[in-house]
Amino acid sequence: MAGEAKDGREAVELCRSLAPDLVLMDISMPELDGISATRMIKAGSPQIGVLVLTAHDDHDLLLDAIRAGAAGYVLKGVGPSELVGAVRATLAGESPVDHELLMRLVRRLADEDGKEPPHEPTGERRATPQGPLTPRELEVLRHLATGRTNRRIAEELHLSLSTVKRNLERIIAKLGVSDRTQAAVKAVELGLIAPGQD
Repeated sequence: MAGEAKDGREAVELCRSLAPDLVLMDISMPELDGISATRMIKAGSPQIGVLVLTAHDDHDLLLDAIRAGAAGYVLKGVGPSELVGAVRATLAGESPVDHELLMRLVRRLADEDGKEPPHEPTGERRATPQGPLTPRELEVLRHLATGRTNRRIAEELHLSLSTVKRNLERIIAKLGVSDRTQAAVKAVELGLIAPGQD
């Protein structure tokens, strides 16, 4: 089933009644902004994938969207084929994010070097993973943080796609996050990887 909402509050209500697989969410909406709506949707229905489609080329908003539970963040200027690819990637469990925007966010987090970012709850930066990451998981995480897809990581590390997916599942569980984009951000915050690692 498909639905269309005129504002964030209606989007949350529609998700409760329709239980869609995917939501295309804008950030600037009346009644309830897209970040808050995403947070409410994910709190009530964590299985729903939220793909933010926005004109805001802002790494702080990207971070807020990731923290709210968005699976991806795509700018409205993308072409139809890129948008369809982002939708398919989100449905497949990937996290499509504008690469340049993601790298700016990763660099900003790394540059903070211990300072609390303005949008981050106190103490979250000092959190530790639920278990040590193996050398292979760190290698996969480094590739993930540069915006590579699962398939590209598999090709570059000479692994099967299922092996990469299993590694990503363990990484996500150990870091206590819900998707690959959050894993990349958390890894930089914890100092597990540095921007520019390849």
